[in-house]
Amino acid sequence: MVISRLLVMLNTTADRSRSPLFRRAAVTFAGVAALTGLAGAYTPGLAYAEPTSIARSAVGFSDCPALPTGVDPARWRCEVHTAAPQLTMGKVNVSLAPITMTHAEGPLPDGTNGQVWGAMHSAPTAIPGGLAGTATGEPSRRLRLAIQPEYGGRSDFYTGQLSLRFRLLSPLLPHGCTIGASAPLDFRLKRSGPSQWLSENPPLIKFSAYDDTFTAPAAEHCGPLTGPVNRRLGLPAPSGNVMAYDATYTFRTYDQLPAD
Repeated sequence: MVISRLLVMLNTTADRSRSPLFRRAAVTFAGVAALTGLAGAYTPGLAYAEPTSIARSAVGFSDCPALPTGVDPARWRCEVHTAAPQLTMGKVNVSLAPITMTHAEGPLPDGTNGQVWGAMHSAPTAIPGGLAGTATGEPSRRLRLAIQPEYGGRSDFYTGQLSLRFRLLSPLLPHGCTIGASAPLDFRLKRSGPSQWLSENPPLIKFSAYDDTFTAPAAEHCGPLTGPVNRRLGLPAPSGNVMAYDATYTFRTYDQLPAD
């Protein structure tokens, strides 16, 4: 019965979203959460916790991956990259909780550039309006909706390419409900301007990047709410999508990493 009522609410919301007044009523939620240790884990309480209730974790090098055979550790560095993304995708418009990514890069024995992926950590961010687009207050707790980015399996930090999936989290959705489940979203990030060194010891570099050309596919594996969820979020969205973020990164060469 709850799902039936929700289907009606979602369809009604989809009709209302066509009016100019409804389209102007967008609300942005700024999510600030733990930088590490949360990828792949979801509990309703965590997904909707207030930013101040989640402790930040210090950036470290525990996710640095093992190096390829035969490379020089002094010429390879482990980079820890923290980004604060702003995501517009279909009808979704949110400030995502910070993402932390770790990878290694350096010259291979044949002289070409090499990279090794390490790890990505993220936290859920609430989508304003929830599943129905108008959910507010305590009676609507079951209609809450959050989004969490996950690594999509491809990255090239020399060229700015990165693939992501976006898991949708709600008490009424199965855990597998994901945007980009079959094929991840491919981002080709472009720098918005020059990098800025904030510190030399330890090294800390700031930069901004964006992609306004990516395609957003429909959500999949959302059970009987798959269709209504996609209508609610405006997916698929072949154009009009933007991901922009300010980011910082630090690094150490492998000969300077602390011993295990």
